Amino acid sequence: MNDLLNGTWVTDGGLETDLTFNHGVDLPEFASFPLVEDPDGRRLLEQYYAGYAAIAASAGAGLLVETPTWRSNPDWGTVLGYDATALDRVNRAAVELARGAGQASGVGRTLVSGVVGPRGDGYLAGGEDPDEAAEYHAGQVRSFAAEGADLVHAMTITGAAEGIGVVRAARAAGLPVAISFTVETDGLLPDGSTLAATVARVESEAPADWYGINCAHPTHVRHALDGGPWQERLSFFRPNASTMSHAELDEMEVLDAGDLELLTSSAADLRSLVPSISVVGGCCGTDSQHVAALWGLRSH
Repeated sequence: MNDLLNGTWVTDGGLETDLTFNHGVDLPEFASFPLVEDPDGRRLLEQYYAGYAAIAASAGAGLLVETPTWRSNPDWGTVLGYDATALDRVNRAAVELARGAGQASGVGRTLVSGVVGPRGDGYLAGGEDPDEAAEYHAGQVRSFAAEGADLVHAMTITGAAEGIGVVRAARAAGLPVAISFTVETDGLLPDGSTLAATVARVESEAPADWYGINCAHPTHVRHALDGGPWQERLSFFRPNASTMSHAELDEMEVLDAGDLELLTSSAADLRSLVPSISVVGGCCGTDSQHVAALWGLRSH
């Protein structure tokens, strides 16, 4: 296993839901990356990351600054008016902003993660062709590498094929890579696969450096665990605040910030079963209060 992420690391919460519901920011197509090129947007992102830097400092952990680029791929970029040249520019700028946030944090250990999102919607099963996925995600990953990101982290991946593709793209660009999958309320991926089988397939075809789970409540993730040795490969955990299903969350017009006590207790139970988890943040519905609580701290 790559030792870049030795020790424990704080990362951020649900950026898009936090900005939308807690800060009143309009994010067309749920995309935060355009903020990188807007002066007010940059300031807001810098303030956002500073909140998690404070948590990392209090927890004595490293700070993993993850770029706001979950939507900045060709399909979503086209919808928002970004061609390949513009996407390269904004993906590089996102790495530069994240690096600046890390340098300003005062935290002794900081790394920048270039975030890749799924080609389609994060709640729907993706394609079945790893080569196609590798080609599709290659441009974004090359932009991260060119700007000096420390690693790539693909989040809310819904099946093995797209995960394999991202790993291949990262290897071609010379970057270490983490793949985080999402699961439904029953612990299965949106394509119906078990997490164990999905990780096993990626391991057999294009092993990632790290694996993780995001965008699911700990009580849902618990169903995915079978006690197998594959669980020792899990390093990233970014849970949702809500126990609602993905379909229910998609229909929500108000924020479900969840039950904080249930989130923290169920996350602690899960981490006791998977002690290899070392990078902890949040996903939909979470903010710095939730992430601080996941680290056993008061709100920052």
